[in-house]
Amino acid sequence: MESEMLQSPLLGLGEEDESDLTDWNLPLAFMKKRHCEKIEGSKSLAQSWRMKDRMKTVSVALVLCLNVGVDPPDVVKTTPCARLECWIDPLSMGPQKALETIGANLQKQYENWQPRNYTQYIPLSIYDLQTWMGSPSIFVYDCSNAGLIVKSFKQFALQREQELEVAAINPNHPLAQMPLPPSMKNCIQLAACEANELLPMIPDLPADLFTSCLTTPIKIALRWFCMQKSVRLVPGVTLDLIEKIPGRLNDRRTPLGELNWIFTAITDTIAWNVLPRDLFQKLFRQDLLVASLFRNFLLAERIMRSYNCTPVSSPRLPPTYMHAMWQAWDLAVDICLSQLPTIIEEGTAFRHSPFFAEQLTAFQVWLTMGVENRNPPEQLPIVLQVLLSQVHRLRALDLLGRFLDLGPWAVSLALSVGIFPYVLKLLQSSARELRPLLVFIWAKILAVDSSCQADLVKDNGHKYFLSVLADPYMPAEHRTMTAFILAVIVNNYNTGQEACLQGNLIAICLEQLNDPHPLLRQWVAICLGRIWQNFDSARWCGVRDSAHEKLYSLLSDPIPEVRCAAVFALGTFVGNSAERTDHSTTIDHNVAMMLAQLINDGSPMVRKELVVALSHLVVQYESNFCTVALQFMEEEKNYPLPSPAATEGGSLTPVRDGPCTPRLRSVSSYGNIRAVTTARNLNKSLQNLSLNEESGSTVAFSPGNLSTSSSASSTLGSPENEEYILSFETIDKMRRVSSYSSLNSLIGVSFNSVYTQIWRVLLHLAADPYPDVSDLAMKVLNSIAYKIMQVGLACRLKPQRLSNPGELVHATVNARPQRILDTSSLTQSAPASPTNKGMHIHQVGGSPPTTSTSSSSLTNDVTKQPVSRDITSVRPANVGNMGVQYTPHSHQFPRTRKMFDKGPEQTTDDADDTVGHKSFISATVQTGFCDWSAKYFAQPVMKIPEEHDLESQIRKEREWRFLRNARVRKQAQKIIQKGISRLDDQIFLNRNPGVPSVVKFHPFTPCIAVADKDSICFWDWEKGEKLDYFHNGNPRYTRITAMEYLNGQDCSLLLTATDDGAIRVWKNFADLEKNPEMVTAWQGLSDMLPTTRGLARRVSIYLDRSKQGGAGMVVDWEQETGLLMTSGDVRIIRIWDTDREMKVQDIPTGADSCVTSLSCDSHRSLIVAGLGDGSIRVFDRRMALSECRVMTYREHAAWVVKAYLQKHPEGNIMSVSVNGDVRFFDPRMPESMKVLQIVKGLTALDIHPQANLFACGSMNQFTAIYNGSGELINNIKYYDGFMGQRVGAISCLAFHPHWPHLAVGSNDYYISVYSVEKRIR
Repeated sequence: MESEMLQSPLLGLGEEDESDLTDWNLPLAFMKKRHCEKIEGSKSLAQSWRMKDRMKTVSVALVLCLNVGVDPPDVVKTTPCARLECWIDPLSMGPQKALETIGANLQKQYENWQPRNYTQYIPLSIYDLQTWMGSPSIFVYDCSNAGLIVKSFKQFALQREQELEVAAINPNHPLAQMPLPPSMKNCIQLAACEANELLPMIPDLPADLFTSCLTTPIKIALRWFCMQKSVRLVPGVTLDLIEKIPGRLNDRRTPLGELNWIFTAITDTIAWNVLPRDLFQKLFRQDLLVASLFRNFLLAERIMRSYNCTPVSSPRLPPTYMHAMWQAWDLAVDICLSQLPTIIEEGTAFRHSPFFAEQLTAFQVWLTMGVENRNPPEQLPIVLQVLLSQVHRLRALDLLGRFLDLGPWAVSLALSVGIFPYVLKLLQSSARELRPLLVFIWAKILAVDSSCQADLVKDNGHKYFLSVLADPYMPAEHRTMTAFILAVIVNNYNTGQEACLQGNLIAICLEQLNDPHPLLRQWVAICLGRIWQNFDSARWCGVRDSAHEKLYSLLSDPIPEVRCAAVFALGTFVGNSAERTDHSTTIDHNVAMMLAQLINDGSPMVRKELVVALSHLVVQYESNFCTVALQFMEEEKNYPLPSPAATEGGSLTPVRDGPCTPRLRSVSSYGNIRAVTTARNLNKSLQNLSLNEESGSTVAFSPGNLSTSSSASSTLGSPENEEYILSFETIDKMRRVSSYSSLNSLIGVSFNSVYTQIWRVLLHLAADPYPDVSDLAMKVLNSIAYKIMQVGLACRLKPQRLSNPGELVHATVNARPQRILDTSSLTQSAPASPTNKGMHIHQVGGSPPTTSTSSSSLTNDVTKQPVSRDITSVRPANVGNMGVQYTPHSHQFPRTRKMFDKGPEQTTDDADDTVGHKSFISATVQTGFCDWSAKYFAQPVMKIPEEHDLESQIRKEREWRFLRNARVRKQAQKIIQKGISRLDDQIFLNRNPGVPSVVKFHPFTPCIAVADKDSICFWDWEKGEKLDYFHNGNPRYTRITAMEYLNGQDCSLLLTATDDGAIRVWKNFADLEKNPEMVTAWQGLSDMLPTTRGLARRVSIYLDRSKQGGAGMVVDWEQETGLLMTSGDVRIIRIWDTDREMKVQDIPTGADSCVTSLSCDSHRSLIVAGLGDGSIRVFDRRMALSECRVMTYREHAAWVVKAYLQKHPEGNIMSVSVNGDVRFFDPRMPESMKVLQIVKGLTALDIHPQANLFACGSMNQFTAIYNGSGELINNIKYYDGFMGQRVGAISCLAFHPHWPHLAVGSNDYYISVYSVEKRIR
């Protein structure tokens, strides 16, 4: 079928167009940025644009060797010859006068100089010159054969360095006592020509042509232009005329000033485009005089090369004299000179050059027409120059913003060109029209380089942004960027925090907390969280403004990112380390109890931030939490609750019986899902922790099951060498011992027990289905357990030793034992790297389930001699490819290692390990939420998103999928319309790795998901291949009881629900290139106590109807609305909005029995629930909770196996109980319309949504298929092949949503798919 579709994806459109439309219009769940990428900031690029050391040329020495009137003996001059020196003819006056006049002119040309020295051809040694000048220096040689000097200079510099090296070794060397002169490598040299060239002698040019180019570039450039043949195209221009160009060089409004400005822009642009970036920075940005000299040097190269002279520089530059921008210069000169005759003779007005406008247009063309991967636009430095002009400034800023929007690379490029001082200066402008542009540009800059915060505060730039944020007329998106900019200014920067506090930032932010624009709400909250982070005056300012109370409203915001930002802000609000007064403690408690309500928020991002916020509180009130923790540990120890591990016979996963034990594939969630219940369970609890005195008496200190195993989840991103003291099992037991049912009614609890409540919240979060959340909460809980251990040890020490608190640290040097891998405990050998990807389990995070040890006894060995270790710490070499078979739980823990063994290689220097508990917790407990949010501003915001670009690959793939969907619907419809007389053609049969408990067809691909107790296997039912098998991550005492495909029409996700109320959503399953990843997970139903569910349970219910309970968790998914209905062993139906990731409704069922089946219809807003007591209840979710149950049918006498609501406007309800009575109800009528009786003892049933069929599985080992009239179509009792083996007891079955296919799973591990006979297919 697939191959046909691939060949002709465009055939037979017609009615398919409609179904395509429905696909296009369906919303997608869990496909936002927060689900598709890791929540962390972007890797910050090293920024090289900032000058480490800006330089200023402080003095100039001019050395003129002029013997006026006497020609040098070694040069034969032409007649006539170039005579002008500094634009003066030396023969027009007396020799001495000429010398002084030329000197004075040269001084003017260089503008800033100190000593002057006119000599009459006295030989000057380069070696001496180097000694006098030192480094860094610039040398300009304007004489024939000047290249020789450059070579000699380098040789002498080398010679000096060698001499100094010798002197450094030999103390008697004459140079050894002298101070080290600076290296000559930093010297810059400019020479007029190569070693073998003479200077040009053309009479119309000055004799010092090179100096003229370097010091009077415009004058010489115009003169040279007039000497070219092309000047004939500009009538009336003469050498005399160009002397009369009006204006001043530094006035850009005059002809001369404009030419100078254009010249600067062009030479800068040529240099930026031709030179390597670091050389450009050094020569054109580090020192103003050097930059000016080198810009003019580019002109010198152009002019001198036209006379066969090659100017030389050190460092050497690539040739630039042929660059295309010189033509733009010639055009600008041409346009200017062509106006001269009329300006001078008739006094007409000067028309400004179109040069800058044209260059901006070229830049704009580059921005609009270019492709992604290409060279940067060569006009960038010109855009910089244009910012100086008020005429073009608005357009230049707009184009600059569009350029910066291309991404961080564009920002780095613009900063390297030198944009920073310009846009910093523009913040002093009061022009309102520049505000949106400047805000956009600054947001882009700070998103890439946040170090600019200091420059902004130094120049009072923050005031500009404070006024923009407070401006109600600014559009929300610009205020959002401004809030981001201010959030960067106050981020970990005390000066910025103080400046913004003075500028009233807190009040400005609080006013905008309820703005309709979600991104603005998010950034205003982050901004608040950052201004009072570790800054107590800002916190008190917030208290006075009731900031925390105003933030509470955001805790129920529809956008998860906004809730997250509010939690962050409240977390830093209580996380200040200043001294506490009663007032502030009360506020902290109040905030804590508000935060606790988010314990079951649907977004893991919010819950992660919640753990961090609560960890601030734990640090703040450490001693109170230690007390609470000890109570909990005592309670847990004395409570006879069997550990869930024990009920499972102690093995991590039941070892599958079968020819070969299959292994699961590696899973990576954005929080590393551990394989099986994973490393959490590898933390074996210590039996009673007791610290023995040497005398034998016991200190009264036993905080329950403290365990010191390393969590093998060390691969999970926790810092190296982190050991968990409290194991996951201990914490989980604590959680279940302490009833946390009161969590929903937390407010109003007396404040003494706030710590107890928060501890419960943390215990709950440590069992979170999303591993990142769980790991963070484990860290926080363990930080307190760690503290208790320190205190316990302190009790052990002699009283006088305790006078020095430092002793405590020495005593606990080895509170965290080393990690050991005991190879002997791997009872089965690990196979080589996998050949069949689908067959294999790797441990999560790329490392096998290392049998990380743990100790079981805790005696005080601190004071004894160091005991050497008999097992060294081993880490497997090639962790990624090892697959380790799961060994029974008990095998994983050697009993030998004592907790406080002190290894020989450890000294008390390790004390640093335990110092600073606060830093221990705050450093490890954090989320990347704020940095991740900031990434938004670094990415392109003006670009059309790829999914909306009609030509993008993503879009084409979607079109293909939607055409495929239309084809599946159409072909399946055809088969169903022919009528189905039998459904027993077995098209697929395979042995599943675990007993199938839930089975689900993908609606459009030939893929079927089969869940066993805690893992999911994917099969291709067309090819008969296993595609994937991975662990769901649920704890051992829970089981998967429901599955749904989300976004089945497009990029499918798989949702699994387990009987402890947890929901997990997976992507990349059955994908040949990627590993399965957890997209999200949350506690769909709280207070669900896992029960034994499955076949045995349902059989016992059938046999003894008094046992009402054990439905696990049931769900129904509405793709059209993005709503997920959840229920099960609870007395409510909870509706989740997956778009907001929050609970929207709790509908009470009004029954004293569990919900066994859910079915909903989004068009009518109806929900139908089948219950364990046999009742069918219909709810209208639009109505008030007290009135929303609109109908209750009590016609079934026993457990409802399935209740189904047909999805069309007149759709009826069909329900079946274990007794085999099938009833049809019209939701408007109080009684059933029709009753059929089918086989009794049902264990599973499904109804085909399109065909008029239903199928049921019986405990008597067969499947029966009926049509809508209750007539038996056929039974299935035997498998095809396999010598006709009998089908096992049916554990689950499901119809395909479109094809007439039925999947059946049975407790003999087999999964089979049946269809209509082949001739009809």
